[in-house]
Amino acid sequence: MVELDFGVVLAEWPLLAQGVAVTAALTAVSAALGALLGVACAWARSDGAMPLRLAVGAYVELVRNTPFIVQLFFIFFGLPALGVRLSPEVASVLAMVINLGAYATEIVRAGVQATPRGQIEAAMSLALDRWQVYTRVVLPPALKKVWPALVSQIVIVMLGSAVCGQIATEELSYAANLIQSRSFRGFESFIVATGLYLVLAIALRRALNWAGPRFIFHR
Repeated sequence: MVELDFGVVLAEWPLLAQGVAVTAALTAVSAALGALLGVACAWARSDGAMPLRLAVGAYVELVRNTPFIVQLFFIFFGLPALGVRLSPEVASVLAMVINLGAYATEIVRAGVQATPRGQIEAAMSLALDRWQVYTRVVLPPALKKVWPALVSQIVIVMLGSAVCGQIATEELSYAANLIQSRSFRGFESFIVATGLYLVLAIALRRALNWAGPRFIFHR
């Protein structure tokens, strides 16, 4: 009979707390920058010049059709061949931003394309330029429509940050790996890590669903 000993794992709570903090920080930075990148690229795909549309389309297809861990390894292990060396944390954030930006582009673009044409024409009749029409008239209701999908994608990226431990980023899965290597309690270590990821995901979803209507698209 297997005897579980969570006390050994929970005794390493400072390491777990650090892992949770790093995961939260990676998510906060990448969510903000990735969402902004998605908004900008959605505008480029909708209203940009043809070369810009093609470039953004290629970026979206490349990222959405390759694994996140390959993107992470390319940034951390591949870029040094070009003379660009990044710390594990910076490489992790960059990979998460690029990944989220590609998915957010298509999510936001779906909301933008659902905006009634008459609403856009009415805004243009008020002498607003294209960027003002996009940011003030088109974007807020578009974000309101797609906010649940965007929140889900941010949560997915947060959970995907677990692979960042493969390049020595000291996030939650890295902490769980380190604890199980010290205590030989792998089952308990990853049960605790799973519970913490679950709490993080639920808290992140609720926080974004609360913040969106109040600060992003002003329901």
